[in-house]
Amino acid sequence: MFGDIARFLLSTIFTLFGAALLLRAWMQYVRVPAYNPVSHAVQQVTNWLVLPLRRVIPGVRGIDWASVIAALIAALLYVLLMVWLAGVDPLGLLPTLLIVALLTLIKWALNLIIWLTILMALLSWLNPGSPAMPVLFQLTAPFLNPLRRIVPQLGGLDLSPILLFVIVQVLLMVVTRAAVSLTLFGI
Repeated sequence: MFGDIARFLLSTIFTLFGAALLLRAWMQYVRVPAYNPVSHAVQQVTNWLVLPLRRVIPGVRGIDWASVIAALIAALLYVLLMVWLAGVDPLGLLPTLLIVALLTLIKWALNLIIWLTILMALLSWLNPGSPAMPVLFQLTAPFLNPLRRIVPQLGGLDLSPILLFVIVQVLLMVVTRAAVSLTLFGI
């Protein structure tokens, strides 16, 4: 029972933190204004790790590599702890665990896309004038706009978020299957 609780807590904490790091990098890439409350909150949560890394890892072509590397470090630490909790020596599997950490990072990014799209869809129905809507639109537009060209609107109903969910869920299945096959248990 203790192992299940520990795995749940680790998964929750690392997934939220990894998503915050990826969100920070994505917000900088799509140029979300830094004065936004969401940007400010994400920066406060992640500054302790990203700012020291920025001294060593510069951003290139609009990509905040310090945040991406920080997310990869968090994913590696998460995978190492999960393997250790499973009773396996993580050092013996280190090359494989590096690949699993990269797959975990991809999984976090895919989950972030789903949550941002869900939040945007809900707010567009419940409170379209919300101050968060421009930020959510800016973050999800690179994924939804290409789909909007393919999927026609039906009576003003935008079905592109549903298609995005299907695509991301399929990708999550592929990534999860790959991680499970590499470690013989779920991460």
